[in-house]
Amino acid sequence: MSTPDPAQQDESARPRVALIAGPTASGKSAIALALAEATDGVVVNADASQVYRDLAVLSARPDASDMARAPHRLFGHIDGAQACSAARWADEAKTEIAQAHRAGRLPILVGGTGLYIRTLLDGIAPIPDIDPAIRAEVRAMPVADAHTALLGEDPESAHRLAPADSARVARALEVVRSTGRSILWWRQQKAGGIGDSIDLRPVVLLPPRDWLTERCDQRFALMMERGAIEEVEALLARTLSPELPVMRAIGVPELSGWLNGDWSREDAIARATLATRQYAKRQYTWFSRQLPAEWPQVHEPIDNKKSIENVIKLLI
Repeated sequence: MSTPDPAQQDESARPRVALIAGPTASGKSAIALALAEATDGVVVNADASQVYRDLAVLSARPDASDMARAPHRLFGHIDGAQACSAARWADEAKTEIAQAHRAGRLPILVGGTGLYIRTLLDGIAPIPDIDPAIRAEVRAMPVADAHTALLGEDPESAHRLAPADSARVARALEVVRSTGRSILWWRQQKAGGIGDSIDLRPVVLLPPRDWLTERCDQRFALMMERGAIEEVEALLARTLSPELPVMRAIGVPELSGWLNGDWSREDAIARATLATRQYAKRQYTWFSRQLPAEWPQVHEPIDNKKSIENVIKLLI
């Protein structure tokens, strides 16, 4: 009999965590629910929009009947007046995962927010608070000027960023000016990730693009029937800052424009449908390129019981 590999023994002794990742409308929630029922698991949300209480419909959050079938955590638990960071979500996810393990249950992460997933697994860069004066100065600069300044102060970061990417260019510039170090250096100091302490069972859903596009279109049409307009009306009544994530979620600006008289209902639906398609395309590209190559990928449509069962076999 051969001697077991110590590394394999160590990995098998780690607590297991399932992860179902992929673009919007790819079938993640159906798999997560079926897996939770099969394993007495706990579904833990890893989608940035589904954390907000105000976005039940437009985030395609599981409904009450689905949540009654298995425990669901970190869904709709944050008020839209707050902005949830990846660091906050990761801390909360760690707590939920630990509680599931203590209860002898399988934690099942499900979502399409790559930043959340990477922050949880890899940790977060311990960048100190930015000097407010530096932040104000940098954020007031035209993006072209900020990129030119970044080329002089942190050329490696500048060459990795699109010159028109105002948010990332400003972030890199304020970090190097406030801390004296490149944002790339800080990212190498990541800490707090749980990737090395768990037995991760991941799967990435990358179904055919035309099938995914059709699903995106169908789902937004269903959202309109199920209360998307009323959801946006309720948000507008709160007069929240337009910069908050909940006000920038797909469907909110588009339907707000119609409700405010800026364009027609048909235009609003067309704009929101296009935004959903574009978001799914960005997610698809990220998940196909940015995750470890050894993570299993599923390229078939998730549209029946058999397809769900096939994915579950990869997770248990």
